[in-house]
Order: sequence, then C-alpha cells, then structure tokens
Amino acid sequence: GSEPECGSAVDTMALSLGWLSAAVSGLVCAHALQRTRFPYFWRDLVFLLRVVRYGARLEFYRWRRSVRTVLDRFVEQAQRVPNKPFVIYEGTAHTYRDVEQRSNRLANVFLDSVGLQRGDCVAMLMNNEPDYLCVWFGLAKVGCTAAFLNTNIRSGSLLHCLDCCGARTLLVGSDLLECLESILLDLQQRNIQVWTMKSHVRYPQVCSLLEQLDVGSDKLVPAELRATTSITAPAMYIFTSGTTGLPKAAVITHLQSLKAASGFSAFGATESDVIYTSLPLYHSAASLVGIGGTIELGATCVLKKKFSASQFWPDCRNHGVTIFQYIGELCRYLCNQPKTEMDQVHKVRMGVGNGLRQDVWRKFLLRFGNIKLCEIYGSTEGNLCFMNHIGKTGAVGRSNVFYKLLFKYDLVKYDLVKDEPVRDQHGFCQRVKKGETGLLLSRVSGISPFFGYAGNKQLTEKKLMRNVLVKGDAYFNTGDLMAEDQEGFICFRDRVGDTFRWKGENVATTEVAEVLSVVDFVQEVNVYGVEIPGHEGRAGMAALIVRPGFVFDGDKLFDCAVKDLPAYARPLFARLRETLEMTSTFKQQKFQLVQSGFNPSTISDPLYVLDYHQKSYVPLTDQIYQNVVSGKWKL
Repeated sequence: GSEPECGSAVDTMALSLGWLSAAVSGLVCAHALQRTRFPYFWRDLVFLLRVVRYGARLEFYRWRRSVRTVLDRFVEQAQRVPNKPFVIYEGTAHTYRDVEQRSNRLANVFLDSVGLQRGDCVAMLMNNEPDYLCVWFGLAKVGCTAAFLNTNIRSGSLLHCLDCCGARTLLVGSDLLECLESILLDLQQRNIQVWTMKSHVRYPQVCSLLEQLDVGSDKLVPAELRATTSITAPAMYIFTSGTTGLPKAAVITHLQSLKAASGFSAFGATESDVIYTSLPLYHSAASLVGIGGTIELGATCVLKKKFSASQFWPDCRNHGVTIFQYIGELCRYLCNQPKTEMDQVHKVRMGVGNGLRQDVWRKFLLRFGNIKLCEIYGSTEGNLCFMNHIGKTGAVGRSNVFYKLLFKYDLVKYDLVKDEPVRDQHGFCQRVKKGETGLLLSRVSGISPFFGYAGNKQLTEKKLMRNVLVKGDAYFNTGDLMAEDQEGFICFRDRVGDTFRWKGENVATTEVAEVLSVVDFVQEVNVYGVEIPGHEGRAGMAALIVRPGFVFDGDKLFDCAVKDLPAYARPLFARLRETLEMTSTFKQQKFQLVQSGFNPSTISDPLYVLDYHQKSYVPLTDQIYQNVVSGKWKL
C-alpha cells in the first residue's frame, strides 16, 4: 500500500521542481526581456516614485489649504542644522542660523522702517551675494512678494518692470546703486521708494537699509504674516528676458517654487552634497532649483557672484563640490580652458542644468571624467518639466507611459514657412510620429496650470493655443521644436524662429553648429539664416570665433560642411567675430546677426562665401556680393 504514496510524493516533487524551474526560467526571461526591451525600467520607476511622492505632498497642501512653503522648509532646516554652512561665498561660510537671524532682522526693518505690509510687491535689483537670500527671505517673512530684476536692465526697461509687477519699493545692492542715477527722479515721481544695502548714501532719494539693520531687532516676526492657504498664490515674480520686446513678469506660485525645489532630490542628491551655483539668482535656475533645492535637502551651496571658467575647478576642489549647475554655454567655456593635469581631480559627480549641446557634452565627459549630466527642460513661466534622470547624452528629458498619465503634452506638426502649426480641415493640429520633429505643446489642466504674466492678460493669452486636438482644450505653446525617440528620450531640435527653411528643407541651427564645432580652429559658432533677394527662405550663415593660436582655414571648413552636412544645410556664408553676444543665461543672441545680413560694405568683420569651384570658403568681396544678390552666383 505504500508504493502509490511514494509514487505520488515523487510526482508532487517533480511537479514542484517543474514549477520552480518554470518560475526561475520565467524570471530569467523577464529579466532578459526587461534588460533588452525596457533597460531603464527600474531607474524610471525609482525616479517616478520620488516625483509621485513629492507630488502627493503638494496635493495634500492643496487639499488641507495649508502650505509648507520653501521658506517654511528653510526655517525648519535652520532649527534642525543651525551650524551647518548654508551658503559659502568668497571663502566665507554663512550657516543656516546666520541667514535665518539676518533675514529676521531685515524682516523687522521692512515692517518698522520701510513700512511694508503683507501683500506688497517689492522689486530686488541685486547681484549674487548672501544678502540677496537674506533680503528675499526677509520679504517673504513679512508676507511680501519679491520681484527679481535682471541686473543687466537699465532706465526704461527697469521702469517698465516696476510697472509690470506694481512694486512701490525697490531694494538695490550696494554695487548697483550707480546704475539708477539716471532714473532716480523718475522713481521719485512715481512714488517708488528706493532702499539700498549700503551705508552713507550720497543720493537724497535713497535710504540705507544697512543703517537701519545696525539698530534693528532679530526677534521672530509673527509666522502668520508669511502663512498661505493657497498653493497657487504668487510667491515671487521672475522676469523672462524675451529675445524681442520688453521683459515679462512671470508669476511664480508656491506650487512652482516647491516643484523646482524638488529637482536635486529627484535626481538622487542628498544633504551631504555641496552644490555650486554661479548662475544669476534673478533667474529661476539659480533661485528656484539651486537655492530652493539646497534648502529642500538641507545641503550647502557654494555661491559665486559671477561665473568664472578659470576659477570653476579650483573652487570645486577647495570646497568639495559634488553637484554643479550649468546653463547654455557654460560647459563649453570650461572645455575651452587650457588643459591641466588636475582636470579629473575633483569630487563632482553630477551637473544639473539645461541647454547643453551634444558635442560639448561628449567633450566635457571625455575631459573631466565620469560626471552624470542631468538636463532639466522647462521655462520660467511654463507648466511642463522634463528631466533626463538617466543622463543620456543629448536628451533634455525622458518620457514613458507613467509620465504621460501625469503630464499631458503633445508634439504637433509645424510649418516653418508659415511659422505656424499645421491644422487639418477641421482646424485641429496633427501629432507627429515617433522620431519626427514637432512643436512641443503642454496641456493646461488642474495638475499643470499656467499662471501667465503679471499685469498682462494679452501676453498670457498669446502663449496659449486653444482648440488644439479637441474643441475647448488649451495648451501652453513652448515655442520649442522637439523629437521623441523610440526609447522615450526627448531631444531638443531648435527654437521656433531659429530653425529656417532653405531649398525646401528645414535647417536646424543647433545641429549645423554641432557639426561645424568639431573643426580644430573653431572655438565657438552661432548658426542662423539670412535672406537673399529673389530666393525663398533663408540661407545659412555661421558666425565663428577662431580658437587662440589658430587661423581661419576655408578649406577645412568646406571639407567639414560638405562631408557632414546635406547640401541645403551647409552655411553659404561665414563671418569671423571677436565675441559672440550671449543672453544672461548664456544663450546665443541671433537677432542682431540676422538683421545685419551678409553685405561686406556694411559689415566690418571678415566675411567668407562657400565656393564649390575652389572647394573652400573664400573672402566675400563686393563683386561676389553683387553676383549673389543679382543671381549670377550659383547657390
């Protein structure tokens, strides 16, 4: 009678082993499939969990109608780690307690001497320094909204900015007071009071904050002054430096500032990190992501007054920097520095920023070592953010099924000739296929609201597109042309207006610039399109800076253009420059170059033209110019 029992036990064991081996095989197959088909699954999941956890906290604030702001977080950190350096500036460490106490003193001065009241808007015109943070926090502690002014603006533009945000008080850094000399009477006539972080002021219209600070109290101001029940209430105004027209005051809500402050932690930063910020604090990258992110972590920030390529790596070594912020061309400037044996002697493990071109990205990693470069894509006023948490070269962000559930965006077909999105017979836009370039639009919704610009409903409405895919929808128009590849990486192609058409084809200026920048004598290159009478579209032109110790070589430039660029994308003209103008965020200025064209009689810079007969870029003479304009020169 025992044989059947023994047989059944063997069968059961065999079945169990069969199930086990099947399960193991299944897991191995699943792992292999995940590695080949979904290689970023786990990293995506970890990143998404961080984002969702933080997003849930923001939704909780909205639901409770009680917001723990970035400033509240700073006050918490000042109690938790009072003696930890918060900001290191010009070799001096300012602890969390130092900044907390000084901002309290300023808050009392704002209430007692300046006469500010909760809800007032106050404009700040200051360079990077610890007092920028103390003034900003002091204003927030009394319930005032700070408006960060670009330190490069002057006279009329400055008055326009004050009008935009409705500021009746202007706080000026000690080193910027002279810039106001020409408009002090205008400010007085507009009843705008001016205070400066300087003692012994020689202008009767300007009062000294420092003198009041010396006799002020550092007692805590009532916490209810800074308290807010709405996560969508304005926290500050940041001015966007548009390439055309006057600056616009983007409304930055507590929601946006809290989202930005989560950037570093989403990328895996911790409180032991030391963050290097040399970008201007009046821009969102430095203030919202840099300072906000430092506060969220309870980390330390090394703050520079201005970016210096020669001081960057010595600073990083001296202060044990582990993360740095970049924007635009900053990494290119570092690559252009003379090579040293110390290039890879540092603790930097991550760079966070935007606008890094692929060619510079590769050069940077090759030269300075294994640094993870994480791009953040988003505009100050926009309602969409992409983050390249993988560090994939050339991508501005990463998308997947989960991301698309949370953030609704679309890439739609764009007509570069008409300079507008393509619409079908029903008036709706058309999505592009995977891998194709399209205009990036971000849907305006409860999760992704668009707050627009202060005091200008027309400009706010101008950034919106309605009835895009269905009747009644609304999208924020980023003005950026993007492409999403099969793996879900999103790549920036060009800015609408920067891309131009030539010979019926679209030419992306960034791609052409990347190709030309590999030529050994080229230090920097800015590509744009110029109009030629009698021709459709615009012909390519490259403004170049020649690398020190090298000379312009028309043959080499010709070889590179012909070898690596399609015929329609090869620049017809080259222009040698001593410098290339940049915006304050290190983005290349094209407008003036486009306007000045390619006429040698009105341009003093050396000009060259693509010559297929001589297989070179040859000097552009008045005679050749006339031949081009009259149509005799073969283009």
